[in-house]
Amino acid sequence: MQLTDVLYEKRDGTAWITINRPERRNAFRSATVRDLIACVRDAWHDDGVGVLVLTGAGDKAFCSGGDQKEGYIALDEVAALHSAIRNVTKPVIAMVNGYAIGGGHVLHVVCDLSIAADTAIFGQAGPRIGSVDPGFGTAYLARVVGEKKAREIWYLCRQYDAAEALAMGLVNKVVPASDLRKEVEAWCADLLAKSPTALRIAKQSFNADTDHIHGIGGLGFSAVELYYQSAEAKEGKQAFAEKRPPNFRKHAT
Repeated sequence: MQLTDVLYEKRDGTAWITINRPERRNAFRSATVRDLIACVRDAWHDDGVGVLVLTGAGDKAFCSGGDQKEGYIALDEVAALHSAIRNVTKPVIAMVNGYAIGGGHVLHVVCDLSIAADTAIFGQAGPRIGSVDPGFGTAYLARVVGEKKAREIWYLCRQYDAAEALAMGLVNKVVPASDLRKEVEAWCADLLAKSPTALRIAKQSFNADTDHIHGIGGLGFSAVELYYQSAEAKEGKQAFAEKRPPNFRKHAT
């Protein structure tokens, strides 16, 4: 398997999937998304793998979302990645080692479990830069933290530290950054000791309650594709590149 942006290792029943773009705070581009999908699907069909771990290289970021300097990122591929993480019949743990922002925040949300370093920072950025996730990033987030908090996260684009994320139920556990890998390995060992069939059925049962979001997301991403062509969305991207506050109001219809 040829990978350009992702490191992939299978060891002792665990598939370790690492976004390897630390110089860009592990922001993803289209190649990154395709690499991630390939790794998830490989682990899915490997009977020797019982749990997947998703993380980012270095100690600064888990994933900072879509790389704004890389141009167009196919939203259908991003949606396919979310579906792969949800549908793989094995638990997926997000090992959040730093910033989980924007599309990177959505990635950890769609994982089954999230374990964070005490240095981790969480938040959405879409409405600040002319973007949004109309699928699992919004509707499923509301299931995780409640509608009021989910709306706050998306509408205001504030950032939250690991302790705040734990308090709102956004992550399962917070540990010192130096202990993060050891803690995740312990959770993996605990999961690997359980019945894989029972875990598969449990995951599919949990997913059944929110699978309707797939349809909503499909419609939503089609709308976002059209939105990205608007002057309002282009203003957000240009302002980000120019490091200035965007003026959305002059373009709003």
